[in-house]
Parts: sequence; structure tokens; C-alpha cells
Amino acid sequence: MKKTFVNIVGLFLLILGVNSNAQILGNGPLASSLEGTNYFFDGSNFESLANQSYGRGLGFPRTNLTTFQFDTAPMDNDVTLSNFDGMVVYNSATGNTLAGQGVTTAVIPGFYYFSNPGNPGNITNGRWLPIGGASPKVTIGTAETTTNTLINTGVGVDKQLFALKGTFTASGTSTAVNIPAPAGMTTLYGITIYKAGTNTVYDRSLYSYTVATSAGNAITGSPSMSVVYPSGTYDYVIEYLK
Repeated sequence: MKKTFVNIVGLFLLILGVNSNAQILGNGPLASSLEGTNYFFDGSNFESLANQSYGRGLGFPRTNLTTFQFDTAPMDNDVTLSNFDGMVVYNSATGNTLAGQGVTTAVIPGFYYFSNPGNPGNITNGRWLPIGGASPKVTIGTAETTTNTLINTGVGVDKQLFALKGTFTASGTSTAVNIPAPAGMTTLYGITIYKAGTNTVYDRSLYSYTVATSAGNAITGSPSMSVVYPSGTYDYVIEYLK
């Protein structure tokens, strides 16, 4: 079966190399002569060229991962299409990957691979990860932001951490403040309260927080003591799970 597959791939690449309308272009003829080796493709035969600028670059297909959708129709238990694990693309866009196409992930232009080990026939828990370097930075704004953090739940599923920025006004007489729960939130991960333009971080916790859609569902302070904040407007970043 493997021998037949290698022969088919070699013939396919050869045909594409001579077809004027091919999607794969070569800097020379393509030959199917790698059977019985560890290679599936070898582009090293340009070392002897006098012009060292020729035959050096690999032109990679570009895609927009903020609109990209997997075609899961051919997925089966075969190695090649079982879960797209290890698939590499060059992403040309900035934003978030689509819901339902693996874990929603913030992306910027660059090379990404789809990490989805141990999930044959399923892309739900897969995630696009950057190749090399740190994960792309994300800006937490007043709209829901997908962070670069996953929280392990201990049951084989990693939960995406979301974040959102907002403000609230303290009365100076009550511990209750208005930090409404974002839509779909099930678990509070943390809240940082600060004042923009100052070096003051007031707290990274609350005395209590109720996951509800009603306003005024937070009580300021530490887990052991509620605190009345001085009258004024405060900034916060809420991090949460769905």
C-alpha cells in the first residue's frame, strides 16, 4: 500500500511539473526517484549551481486563518487525514480563527501548524500554533478577546481563557460595584483592578463575584475582607472561562 502511495505521489508531482496550469511549479524537472528512502521530497539538488540565489526558496501557499475552514469530509483513521495534526500553513491575516475550526485562537501573519494529537476524526480540541518564537500578542479591549492561554481541566479538555476590559464607578460608600459577567461566562479566572495613567493596581481579586448577567455582581476587597473603594472610576480586566 505504501509503495503504491509513493508511486502515485511521484507521478502526481511529475505531471504537475510539466503542466502549464499546475499549482506546483519547479525550478527543474521533478523525478519520482525517492522510493526506499527516508525522504518524501528533496529540493537539495541545486547546490552545484553557480548562482547561489537560484533554487533556494520554498514558495508556501498563503491562507487567511481568520476565515479558513477545514474540509472534514475525507477524515478517517488513515495517517494522512485523521485529524490534520501537523498541517502547516502561512497565515496572512490578523485576528481570531473561526469558531468550530478547532480552539478559537488569536493569530498574526506568519507560519502556523495545527496541533491536534490523539484526536482521530475530530478537530474540536486542535489549535493553530505559531512556528518558532513566542505566541502572537493580543490586545485586550472592550470586546471579548481570545487570549493565548489554555487552562487544563484535568479531564482531557483544555479550556480557552478569554479576557475583556471595562470600567466601573465606585460610590465611596458601598463595596458593591458593577462588573457584569461577559456573555457565556461560566467561571471567573481573575480580575485586575487598576487606574489607567497611574502606577496603582488596586487588587487582583474580589471578596465575592456572582456569575450572573445582572449588574452590580462584584464585591470589592480580598477573599477574606470586603473593602469600600474611594469614590471614582476604576479600570478592570476580567479573565474567564466558558
